[in-house]
Amino acid sequence: MTNTTLKTIFKTYKETTLFGRYIHTKSIAALLKKHQTNFKIQVIGQSVLKEDLFSITIGSGKKRILMWSQMHGNESTTTKSLFDLLNFLSSHVNSKSILKTCTIVIIPILNPDGAKAYTRLNANGVDLNRDAQQLTQPESLVLRTVFSEFKPHYCFNLHGQRTIFSAGNTNNPATLSFLSPAQDKVCSITENRKVAMSVIVKINKMLQNEIPNQVGIYDDAFNINCVGDTFQSFNVPTILFEAGHYPSDYDREAVRCLVFQSYIIALTTIVEEAIALNDYHDYFQIPQNRKLFFDVIIKNVLFNNEVLDVAIQYQERLIENSVHFIPKIEKIEKLDAFFAHNYIDANGQVVFNEKNKPIFVGSENVFVLINNEKYALNFD
Repeated sequence: MTNTTLKTIFKTYKETTLFGRYIHTKSIAALLKKHQTNFKIQVIGQSVLKEDLFSITIGSGKKRILMWSQMHGNESTTTKSLFDLLNFLSSHVNSKSILKTCTIVIIPILNPDGAKAYTRLNANGVDLNRDAQQLTQPESLVLRTVFSEFKPHYCFNLHGQRTIFSAGNTNNPATLSFLSPAQDKVCSITENRKVAMSVIVKINKMLQNEIPNQVGIYDDAFNINCVGDTFQSFNVPTILFEAGHYPSDYDREAVRCLVFQSYIIALTTIVEEAIALNDYHDYFQIPQNRKLFFDVIIKNVLFNNEVLDVAIQYQERLIENSVHFIPKIEKIEKLDAFFAHNYIDANGQVVFNEKNKPIFVGSENVFVLINNEKYALNFD
């Protein structure tokens, strides 16, 4: 499919009842009911706080694909894209080959307690993506049980990443990032890693027409406690998807479209048997993520008789069932090696906070005052 076709399909099948960053079990309850007509939906376990975990089974083909989202509760963009994908698979003529060739099991929200509280961790304060070996948490056990019983040929591990990441050492945000996880300490390039790399290369080729130089590769340092590394060590090609930042897209709606397009390319690559093991050379041409971005940088600030820069990072907080982005000052120093999604130039002036006091590291400010003029720090 062409990029234009993919975007048209997305606009047609976008699930309009889901929007923004705060997505939890209640958000998808009506959608699960809607999709019972076309797909098999089951309760596969419960969370720490006894919230149901669901699976959605699609298709009847021999190629088995396992996808799970919101292992980290506050990473919801890939979940929105999953329901866009479900709409496509339930209706579009081009989905028939996927349904005939593949059987797909989707766990839309693996960490419903974290999703409801809008936190990375589960209700016991455990990062489920560091529990792949000990399996101390009920959510971890559910995922491992599904994996063991379904015996997937491919795994899609769906996440979201912060606004801090750049695509390499550039001023391009890592709008989407991917990884074929390591499966041993020396990060061997195994056959199943090559399979995952080939799928990523196909996705990247599509994305370079949409977001040139804004795709990154996650660090593949081996950690057997991570789910992706564990499943890769079981010789199952596993692909990490990371939905990142697109300019001015803090609700992650533009990125949602790009994730949807990536799903379609990944599935089509598998269906059409377009995987080429020598693609791994192209995989290593994709730049690695770097932590080079702040949300806002105020340039040329007079601070303690020096001209410095001020770095501001948004703190995501759930307030009255809505995610708010609270600007927090992280650094006051020369930041020539860093980039920002938004800039303010203080032109050598002192910067004051809302109380008309000089700013300081660690303070949270909705706006600042520069030469008696108010500058909003949030993105609204």
